[in-house]
Amino acid sequence: MQNIGLFIISAVIWGSTWLMITFQLGVVEPIISVIYRFGLASLILFSICLIKKKSFRFEPIDQFLILLQGLLLFGFNYWLTYLSISHINSALAAVLSTSIVYFNVVFAKVFLGDEIRNEVLVGATVGVLGIVLIFMPELEFSGDQNNAWYGISLLLLGSVFASLGNIVSAKTQRRKIPVLQANALGMGYASLFIGVIALISGYQFSFDASFSYIGSLLYLALFGSVIAFGAFLTLLGRIGPDKAGYVTLVYPVIAMILSTFFENYQWTLEGLFGLLAILLGNFIAMGKYKNLSIYQRLRNNKT
Repeated sequence: MQNIGLFIISAVIWGSTWLMITFQLGVVEPIISVIYRFGLASLILFSICLIKKKSFRFEPIDQFLILLQGLLLFGFNYWLTYLSISHINSALAAVLSTSIVYFNVVFAKVFLGDEIRNEVLVGATVGVLGIVLIFMPELEFSGDQNNAWYGISLLLLGSVFASLGNIVSAKTQRRKIPVLQANALGMGYASLFIGVIALISGYQFSFDASFSYIGSLLYLALFGSVIAFGAFLTLLGRIGPDKAGYVTLVYPVIAMILSTFFENYQWTLEGLFGLLAILLGNFIAMGKYKNLSIYQRLRNNKT
C-alpha cells in the first residue's frame, strides 16, 4: 500500500477510537477492557501470521525489544488513556495526546542522540499555549477541577509511555523485525502482563454483553489496534518518525468533530484558537513549514 493510504487509515481510524473508548467505560474496569482489546487483537494477528506462514524466530534481544514495545505502547499507555477518558472528554484527551510530539523529541535526544532543533522549541511553546487555551473552559466550568486535572495527568503520563514505545518500535524496525509479527507478540505480551497486574491487584474480569460494549471492543481490536497500528508503524518504518508524525495533525480534529455530534462537546472561542495553536505548534515542531505538502511528501517517499 502507498504511504498516503497508510496515512489516511491511521488518521481516520485513530480519530474515531477516542469516542469508541467511551463505550468501553462503565461496567468493565478500564484495565480489563485493555486486556480484552489487545488480547483479541493479538489473536487476530497471530491467525494472520499462521495463515501467511510468518516466522517468529527472533533473537533474545529482539524478543526483549518486542516485549518492551508492547508494554509501553499497548499496555501502560492504553491503561492510562482509558482511565483518563473516565475523567475528561474524549476529544480533549485526543488533543492532549498530541503532546507525544514533544516527548518524542526529548526521548530521541536522550536515547538516539538526535539534536533538538530551534523549530521544535518554538513549536512546543505554541503547542503548550494551545493546550492551555483548550482546557481553560473545561476547568472553569468543571464542577470538580481536581478530577479534571487527574484525567489530564493520566493522559500525559500515558503519552510518555506511548512516546517511549515509539522509540522502541523504531529500533525494532531498524533491526528488520517485521511489523506484523512484532505487533502480534507485543500486543500479546501486553495483555498477558497487564492481566497479571489485574489479578494481583484484585480486579474482577467482568464482561459487558451489551451491543455498544461488544461492538466498540471489536472495532478497537480490529480497526484501532490491528489495522491502524499496522498502518502507522509501517509508515513510521518507511518514512521515519518525524514525517509519520503528520498523523498527529489530523486525528485530533476528527476526534473533536465526532465528539461534537456524539458527546455534545461545546466549542468555545478559546477552544478553537487552542486547537489551531496545537496544530500550528506540531506543524512547526516537525519542521513541516520547510517542506512540501503532506500529500507530496508522502508520495515522494513511497516505496
